[in-house]
Amino acid sequence: MQTHTLNLQDILPLSCSRTGYCCFGKIIYINPWELLSLANEKKITAREFRDRYSDFGGIRLRFDGKTGFNNQRACAQYVDNFGCSVHGGRPLACRLYPLGRQVQSDDVQYMYQGDEFPCLEACSGVLELAQFRVDEYLKGQLTDKFEKAQDGYLELMQNIADIAFELFLDTGLAESGDRKTLALWRKMGNEPPEVLAERIGPEWVDCLMIPDISDDDPLAFVAKHNDLILLKAQEQFGALQTIQEVHEASVLIMGVALHLARGLGANPKELAELWIDTAKRHGGQE
Repeated sequence: MQTHTLNLQDILPLSCSRTGYCCFGKIIYINPWELLSLANEKKITAREFRDRYSDFGGIRLRFDGKTGFNNQRACAQYVDNFGCSVHGGRPLACRLYPLGRQVQSDDVQYMYQGDEFPCLEACSGVLELAQFRVDEYLKGQLTDKFEKAQDGYLELMQNIADIAFELFLDTGLAESGDRKTLALWRKMGNEPPEVLAERIGPEWVDCLMIPDISDDDPLAFVAKHNDLILLKAQEQFGALQTIQEVHEASVLIMGVALHLARGLGANPKELAELWIDTAKRHGGQE
């Protein structure tokens, strides 16, 4: 599928006709700060929102609402003849739609996919509405906080993976001739999200997706979450006695990183391969 990369000054038919078609048949992944934002808008706890309206421990919104456009199911938050019931707390993917966002080496790019602008398939009436520059659209959709949260969690994802690297490379595990750890990293990169969530277990899933943190500043929220995860890792992995225990810890925490990666819209398989290659360059074996 063709990808069209955009400049912030590009003008596109980005006025929303409010038909709700984009609320059907989508896959919307969310990060922990977005989950809390949705819960706050719903006036329930993050745990309640996670358990009622998301899958795989909280990384993906459920689309189990009414059947509508193209015989697809609506988002669980969509209300017929009204629209999104949590519009003020909607995640970045919804705020950006129909645009995508990609970060490479601190360079942010916006794009859309397809031979024609995505909105035109179901909402051809947008051509009769006002058009906006990309930067104007982003400002109107209040994406700033949500982009900061997303980028913060990308860094946190790497920080969690770094713990797995330290356990593998700095404890004697790699030097022991271990060949199981990297093989399991690869296996987890290929596992379905429900299997990976079960592997890392409810305690770590809860720590990852519903931390006991409340802060309206996304960067402060992510920083506190980073400290919370580091503390939990230190408490759980700080007194490991055997190579087998270190192996299990490295696999577990890498699973946490890969699970978060999927919630951020990254490809766990590609990340696992990248991290395995990095470990091999530092002496790891498979």
